[in-house]
Amino acid sequence: MSLNIQAVEPVQERLQKLMAQAGLGSRRENETIIAAGRVRVNGRVAKLGDKADPQIDVIEVDGKPLRPVQDSYTYIILNKPRGVISSLEDELQQARTTVRDLIPITGHLYPVGRLDKPSEGLMLMTNDGHLAHRLTHPRFKHEKVYEVELEGSISNKSLENWRRGVILDDRKTAPAPIEILYRDKASTTLRIVLREGRKRQIRRIAAGLGHPVHRLVRTEIGPIALGDLKPGQWRYLTAEEIAKVRGAVQRKSSGHQ
Repeated sequence: MSLNIQAVEPVQERLQKLMAQAGLGSRRENETIIAAGRVRVNGRVAKLGDKADPQIDVIEVDGKPLRPVQDSYTYIILNKPRGVISSLEDELQQARTTVRDLIPITGHLYPVGRLDKPSEGLMLMTNDGHLAHRLTHPRFKHEKVYEVELEGSISNKSLENWRRGVILDDRKTAPAPIEILYRDKASTTLRIVLREGRKRQIRRIAAGLGHPVHRLVRTEIGPIALGDLKPGQWRYLTAEEIAKVRGAVQRKSSGHQ
C-alpha cells in the first residue's frame, strides 16, 4: 500500500496546524508567521488561536493561497543501482532497465532529477510536479550530497581549486564544499555538496583534474537521506520526511519570490 498524504477533514483546525500540514514549517514557526500579521482568513488578518476549515475558508499566507495537502501525491525514495537509467522508458529501445522498472506500482511517477547510468544512489520519484520542479530548478539551490571515489591521490591544491569553482562549459562552477573521507596513493574518496546540477559535472571536473571517477553515489537530496536502503530497494517517504521536504521547498521558494 502506498503512503499518501491524507486530505484534511472538513472541520476547523488551528491555523498553525493547517500551515504545518501544508509544509510551511513547524507549528511554532507558523505561530510566528501568524503573529506577524502575514496570514489572512477570508480576507481578514488572522491572530493566534484562530481556526479555519480549509474546505470552505480562503487561507492566505503572504498574499498567496495556502496550498492544501493533496491525497493523490506519492513520494518514493529509491537507491538506484549502477547500470540503471534514470528515464521512465528506454528511449533507445535496447532493453535497458529504468528506474521505473524497479518500482512495481501503478500510477504515474517521474524522477526528481537524474543520475547518469554509471552512477548510484538516492533518487526521488513522485507525481507532485510542483515539488519536483522546485527541488530540481537551479535557482532554488537545493543541496545534493555525493560520495565519490576518484582514481589516485588528488592534491590539496586541486581540491581547493575545485572548491572555489572551475571553468566548465565556458563558465565557472559554483563554490562546492568538499571533504576528504579517505585518501591514499591508489584512490581518494570525497564528500561533495552541490547546489547546481550541470550534466555529468562531478565526473567531468574530476577527469579534468586527472582523477577519473571510479564510483559516484548520491546520498542526500535536500533534507532527505539515502539511509540504509540497498541498491535496487525503494520505500515510501514517511510523513515526517514529506513534511521536511515540503518545508525546505517552501523556504527556498519564499527566498526567490
